[in-house]
Amino acid sequence: MNPVRYQPLMQETTQNNKISNGVKLSNHIEALLFLSGEPLAISRLTKVLGKKEEEIEKSVSELDENLKERGLRLIKNKDKIMLGAAPESSKYCEALLKEELNKNIGKAGLETLAIIIYKGGLNKEGVTRSEIDYIRGVNSTFTLRNLMIRGLIEREINPKDKRVYTYSASTQLFQYLGITKPEDLPEYAKESNGNN
Repeated sequence: MNPVRYQPLMQETTQNNKISNGVKLSNHIEALLFLSGEPLAISRLTKVLGKKEEEIEKSVSELDENLKERGLRLIKNKDKIMLGAAPESSKYCEALLKEELNKNIGKAGLETLAIIIYKGGLNKEGVTRSEIDYIRGVNSTFTLRNLMIRGLIEREINPKDKRVYTYSASTQLFQYLGITKPEDLPEYAKESNGNN
């Protein structure tokens, strides 16, 4: 798998904290947080955007203020930030989640579970979201969140890279499948050996 190489945006800053293409830095931060679907460290944003930490912090404050009039909020925990639903929207978000949980997991959910079980089963450290996205060819953030809410997968901090999470099958998933270990799955040894 080829790692994603970030090319920092132009270093020039103009008035109102805009970068050279005329878009506010806070807008780029919002887009990255939306795309990620997970907490992002300020240090990672500085690297991706090619900006100094002070500029990122200022733009994060600007984004936080702008979001107060909308349905999203900026959630801050130590040096990490992420987007979340506004508290006043929680009952509607809860209704949507309940509706989603009553549906089947669909093709995307099955693909993702298969990758997690077959690729990450023998690998005690699980599978990263970027590996799942690479195999599927699409962003799997929503699917992973849906599977975690259902208790089918577990997320842990990657011991090799503390900035990244790994995903693995839960014991509840094995219970649903009627198996006691991944090796009980059809062609598990063949598939997992070919992918690890």
